[in-house]
Amino acid sequence: MTTSYCIVGGGISGLVAAYRLRVAAGPDVSITVLDPADRLGGVLRTERVGGQPLDVGAEAFVARRPEVPALLGELGLSGKQIATTGARPLIYSEGRLHQLPRDTVNGIPSRAGALTGLVDDATIRWMLDEPRRPLSWRPGADPSVAELVGDRFGEQVVARSVDPLLAGVYAGSAATIGMRAAAPTVATALDRGARSLTEAVNSVLPPPVSGSIFGAIDGGYAVLIDELVRRSALTWAQVTVRGVHQTARGWELLDDEGTRWSADAVVLAVPAPRLPALISDVAPASAAAARKIPVASSAVVALALPGGTPLPEQSGVLVAGRGRLRAKAVTLSSRKWGRRGSVEMVRLSFGRFGDDLARRAGDEELLTWSAEDLGTLFGISVEPVDSRVARWLDAMPQYGPGHGDLIAELRTGLPPRLAVAGAYLDGIGVPACVAAATRAAAALTVQT
Repeated sequence: MTTSYCIVGGGISGLVAAYRLRVAAGPDVSITVLDPADRLGGVLRTERVGGQPLDVGAEAFVARRPEVPALLGELGLSGKQIATTGARPLIYSEGRLHQLPRDTVNGIPSRAGALTGLVDDATIRWMLDEPRRPLSWRPGADPSVAELVGDRFGEQVVARSVDPLLAGVYAGSAATIGMRAAAPTVATALDRGARSLTEAVNSVLPPPVSGSIFGAIDGGYAVLIDELVRRSALTWAQVTVRGVHQTARGWELLDDEGTRWSADAVVLAVPAPRLPALISDVAPASAAAARKIPVASSAVVALALPGGTPLPEQSGVLVAGRGRLRAKAVTLSSRKWGRRGSVEMVRLSFGRFGDDLARRAGDEELLTWSAEDLGTLFGISVEPVDSRVARWLDAMPQYGPGHGDLIAELRTGLPPRLAVAGAYLDGIGVPACVAAATRAAAALTVQT
């Protein structure tokens, strides 16, 4: 009989799992992706705005990690990878724009001088004194970023340097993210005996290298999604899976239309909040672990502004705190990736862990806030040529203290021939999702 795989969830994790299964198991196996959305790709979504393709979900990947460049190479898409222009971002703090500090690890500074002007003189003195103060660190510990950095460098460093970056990555804050998720190399340096946070950060700073830290895809992530779908030769069922049950042969999935789907093995590539309802009967310990993973929601407003709109030669702005601005970050896409076409492309991101802004604010409200924020930041007032609003509800997992142990518990509780993939496991960036999906597919091909 033909081996069959079912994948619940058609985001990047599910599609990479489908592709990996096809490559490993060959052309004769059956691969079905079950996802009720109007298109595949999950939070990777490319829209045409002002006549130009623009990603309104995730827009970039860390080019120095190997997963995405390697995947593009396998798919014959290496020529589609593009780099940034070299423009750097700004931080908006206390009503002023500042250069993003250099030589940091996710905003955790390696030297006090990098934050001159961003924090006050008392904070600079506290940072300079940090190597001389006794450090209490237990190997294997995973405090929140705010707990450690606030104690060693001061609250202003947390609020004005670290939080803006973590808000952009996790839609969270230093208070909700653990050190081993935000800065794993720093935590490891402390485990190995670094005598201060300053020493730990300096010991793990990557050496200067040529080339862009971030990459993107010419034409948007839709190019990657379309090729994964084509190469996977998958069957897409636009249904919602309500239950997963074990059978003598393998698995049976029940969808919202009452249809039962049989499979030898299953990948659950769904957000953490959806996982418990699917596996509570077959993997209760894993379901309990998944329930402990908090999530945040975000919204993206994509604007095409008239060509020649006076924007700074920067890649964007990260926002510190919850002051006058509503957005948590602004990406000047035409500056970051280079202009394509005759318009200026801009993205504004809204929503952080602990607020419901992305869910409750209407489209017109978000567009109004975007115009006001651009006026505050850059002194401009122009009508956009085109716009889009995208919402990503409960899509941003928070990697709190102890998250790694929680995920180990979740994976250990899964029965054979049932695997998980997704942004809540090993990192929320696209490279980490590719790695987790590859791991899930490899586990199933060995087991079946």
